[in-house]
Amino acid sequence: MNTGATPKGPASGEVFLYESAVKIHPRQVHGVFASLRVAAMVLLLGLFYVTPWLSWNGQPLVLFDLPHRRFHVLTLTLVPQDLLLLALMLLLAALTLFFFTSLAGRLWCGYACPQTVWTESFLWIERLCEGDRYDRIRLDRAPWGARKLLRKGAKHALWLGLALFTGFSFVAYFVPARELFGAALKFQLSGWALFWTLFYGFATWGNAGFMREQVCKYMCPYARFQSAMFDRDTLIIAYDDKRGEPRKSAAKKSALPAGDCVDCSLCVQACPTGIDIRKGLQYECIACAACIDVCNTVMDSVGKPRHLIRYTSSRHDAGGPFRLLRARTAGYGLLWLAACVGFLALALGHSTLRFDVLRDRHTLYRERADGSIENVYTLKVTNDDERPHRYAVSASLADGTPLTVEPAELSRAAEETGATTVTLRTRPQGAGGVPLAAVVPIVLRISQADEPGPIRERNARFLTGGQP
Repeated sequence: MNTGATPKGPASGEVFLYESAVKIHPRQVHGVFASLRVAAMVLLLGLFYVTPWLSWNGQPLVLFDLPHRRFHVLTLTLVPQDLLLLALMLLLAALTLFFFTSLAGRLWCGYACPQTVWTESFLWIERLCEGDRYDRIRLDRAPWGARKLLRKGAKHALWLGLALFTGFSFVAYFVPARELFGAALKFQLSGWALFWTLFYGFATWGNAGFMREQVCKYMCPYARFQSAMFDRDTLIIAYDDKRGEPRKSAAKKSALPAGDCVDCSLCVQACPTGIDIRKGLQYECIACAACIDVCNTVMDSVGKPRHLIRYTSSRHDAGGPFRLLRARTAGYGLLWLAACVGFLALALGHSTLRFDVLRDRHTLYRERADGSIENVYTLKVTNDDERPHRYAVSASLADGTPLTVEPAELSRAAEETGATTVTLRTRPQGAGGVPLAAVVPIVLRISQADEPGPIRERNARFLTGGQP
């Protein structure tokens, strides 16, 4: 029996399935794309944090009221019956992502993904407390002392503050922000509100503060399937090896004329995922364009043309033309346009008034002494508005002949659903009433009586007792 220790590593032929992550300290860069990322970060964070505090007609601008199964989005109040509208909203968001991915690659990842946005905000705090790249590296390598403890402690304190505020803002989309803030000041948060605030805050702190590029590389599903939406005309970030090679360091060793790349490795230092774009397109690239900005800065300093690293396409990189409009992008664009039209049509036709008609099964019809005929119906009326309303009820034959309705008016409180029994009556049959048929089609209408509003119609049947 062999009792000796088994050697580990390449010498033993052992294959490691996991590589320990090396902490990445992205270098701060300045440039056009860096400014665009900052603008996108400020805009998106501003929308996320401010939106729960905005109101419309006394109600939150956006509120997902799960206990009452109502979604308040801008001027719309969506209920489970609006499943088609909700599905179109999700479809529209997906098609938008697919369209821009096929057109310009991973723009979502580099500029708008929550992981990127919050990572950039946490990096800003890190630079504020610990300095830029080399300062952070030296601080990490330094022994623990008062200075290191102070800087690390300040960083994590600000991280936790931002993370908890993020968790609070997330919960404010499900509980009115002012109500939630008042409860927090009195230390009277409900168990679920406290749990989700801490859970979402902890997730933000962990993902943006520690895991960062690990989320993009190992956890994000989009990084895995987005390549299926790429083609040779999709914009990617690429290094011009024809112009850049051989690099200055390699040229010195081989005595060959040097290319434009000075081999400064600043593009690697600026990359938030730690890749070397000069090795070609890699799935870890999130298309943030930090390498483009820093490389352009270097090219300016050495007097070389910009865009050694640039946005391009595989076809253009091989000498072909740019083709932004093609079958794939046109297809996604048409589907996106169709989804927009469908969504707008449903949104413009959306109403806070809903009603259904049920016939009274116990009394088919009643004939009065004057010869008129009555039918009884149950109207289930829902007011999805945040204000109470009065509604007018009317009915007519298919040809427009009016029927008498009692009661002709009903009311509903804000966000109330109720059933009202109404009686429909016709004139005597011999005086121009309904024809002598067993079943007569009619139309029931409900409209707002207190203010102008949409009219809702439902078809029903009126029984006369006559022979078909």
